[in-house]
Amino acid sequence: MPALATGPALRLDVALHCRRDRRGSGAVRTTMSEPDERSEAGGPAAARGEYASSYHAPVLAETVARRLVTDRAGTYVDATLGGGGHAAALLDVLSEEGRVLGIDRDDEALDEARSRLGEALRAGRLAVAKGSFARLAALAREHVSTSVDGVLLDLGVSSHQIDAPERGFSFRKDGPLDMRFDAARGRRTAAQIVNDWTEADLKQLFYDYGEERRAPRVARAVCEARPLETTGALAEVVREAVIPPEEIQTLARVFQALRIAVNGELEALEAALRALPEVLRDGGRAAVISYHSLEDRRAKRFLRYGNFEGRPVRDLYGELIAPMEPVEKGPLTASEDEIERNARARSARLRLAARRSEEAMAEWRTRVADD
Repeated sequence: MPALATGPALRLDVALHCRRDRRGSGAVRTTMSEPDERSEAGGPAAARGEYASSYHAPVLAETVARRLVTDRAGTYVDATLGGGGHAAALLDVLSEEGRVLGIDRDDEALDEARSRLGEALRAGRLAVAKGSFARLAALAREHVSTSVDGVLLDLGVSSHQIDAPERGFSFRKDGPLDMRFDAARGRRTAAQIVNDWTEADLKQLFYDYGEERRAPRVARAVCEARPLETTGALAEVVREAVIPPEEIQTLARVFQALRIAVNGELEALEAALRALPEVLRDGGRAAVISYHSLEDRRAKRFLRYGNFEGRPVRDLYGELIAPMEPVEKGPLTASEDEIERNARARSARLRLAARRSEEAMAEWRTRVADD
């Protein structure tokens, strides 16, 4: 198999804005984007699964490795490397000739993965690149000389990011309102959004990216209480604006909405999904793990139809024209045993799809991709 190259990190500039998405009605219900008390409290890594570490417990790691790998000597991309848990599972399934490229834009995650998977790095079985999966196609071209056999996208926020108060992701731990995955390159912080956006914009943000029905009440309370500089201060305002016992769900959705806006997560996801047909070889697989309906809806539609509107395009014989073909009829979910070990797994949805033939790809490009 071709060796993986090492090269400079590429910069991502993702436009951050609010956008309405009310299309479709069969999406997975929005769930808390933050682990519950059991998972956030942590516990021994071994108790959370074979590939868990003190940094992060990957969800569905063994299932991903088993379903994504179709060629044990192939080349695979973990586009959300995190602490290296999924990459470790992939390397265990692959032969000595198999290769993994790990991508992440969080410096702490990259350091953790390099430390954990140092032996694979030294052996040339793993390469690590800093960047966002929004630049999946460019990073793959830079680090891999051929099309790849599989790509993994594990969306959302890691346990370590939530557990670190200074990162500002958690409403249970007081810290600065930051929420940037890459603090060195992020264009704005959560504090800037909370304090600078109008009440109307905040309301739309909480509606669109948090799917929060109490958005008007929360947006009004936030504007009346500003300036707000810490997660604790924001959490207190949100708690006072809603009626118990629903304040925890509202907090999770508000913090989710801010995090998505700060990091341009949905724009990045759409860019990565569009890149899959160009990055994968014929028959190569994509695995997408999502934790709320905004992500899952986009993954489901693109992996099934090749667009984000959920619009089927068919030829004269009624055959679907699309770049990918789902491997499973619906999403795979974690077992009760895994959920008991890692409560974050409860909301995870894994979707798998395989790239269609080059002939099908050519027809899709002509009929759909250039629309």
